[in-house]
Amino acid sequence: MQRVFSGIQPSGIPHLGNYLGAIRNWVTLQQDHECIFCLVDMHAITVWQDPAELRENTLRQAAILLAAGINPEQHVLFNQSAVTAHARLAWIFNCVSRLGWLNRMTQFKDKAGKNRENHSAGLYVYPNLMAADILTYKATRVPVGDDQRQHIELANDIAQKFNNDYGVEFFPQIEAIIPPAAARVMSLRDGTKKMSKSDPSAQSRIEMTDDADTISQKIRRAKTDSEPLPSETEGLTERPEARNLVGLYAAISNITAQEVLNEYNGSGFGAFKDALAERLSVTISPIADETRRLLDNQDHLLNVLRKGAERASAIAEPIVSEAEKLVGFLK
Repeated sequence: MQRVFSGIQPSGIPHLGNYLGAIRNWVTLQQDHECIFCLVDMHAITVWQDPAELRENTLRQAAILLAAGINPEQHVLFNQSAVTAHARLAWIFNCVSRLGWLNRMTQFKDKAGKNRENHSAGLYVYPNLMAADILTYKATRVPVGDDQRQHIELANDIAQKFNNDYGVEFFPQIEAIIPPAAARVMSLRDGTKKMSKSDPSAQSRIEMTDDADTISQKIRRAKTDSEPLPSETEGLTERPEARNLVGLYAAISNITAQEVLNEYNGSGFGAFKDALAERLSVTISPIADETRRLLDNQDHLLNVLRKGAERASAIAEPIVSEAEKLVGFLK
């Protein structure tokens, strides 16, 4: 089986976009891949985090992944900072990667905006750490959103340059796995913006800890327009909020947007929102309930992460130690 590496930041509460775009796909990948699931707390501190909140978020993120169906017995679940190999390989990659490559990373430009000089060096070089996360395990497949595709390309450039610099075929090439649907889930308050943990309004997102009543309330309040749903998907082109809600219904139901419209075309949003809220609640509410149960036993969560880190280290240590020898470090 090919080895998959997947990482998610433990900052804020994961939302529906995280679930549809990543977590649900991870659960499926477990069936025919060797999976390494990582809570990337080192990436999280590229912007300042309250230490107590970071610890709380890391445990909650672990609970949500377990509640959603991640199997820590058959696969590996751990927090990044518990495995020192990530930081060691990241420093080597900082020295392999070129400034010109990092300057082309569009996501840093988007995050930094006009205040580039005020952001941390960690935020600038975090694509090198992302490459190290993957190649620490010689993973060959990585599920990412389309906005992360550029970082996988950079990781492959780093791997190739390392191999060329040291005359070896040590690190493999990485394949990005782009989810076929629901890669971009938009805000419930503004259909032109991605659903985000950092949005100041909790009404803009369905959080993975929301109960059925909260989900129903948020969907009822979701921004829409005054027109009925069209009969063809082309009719959604200039209607971002309608397109988003139809897309959510399609994604959570594992059908196409056109199939949704076949059933609801001509309908107003009242009945459609009720149906969407029910579909979401059937999937999300049980995960939220199980998350709360797991959080009541934090010792269990800590034990899962500790055992996961031990198993991750057992894979990573010989790989990174060999990379360090190739560089010329005394070992």
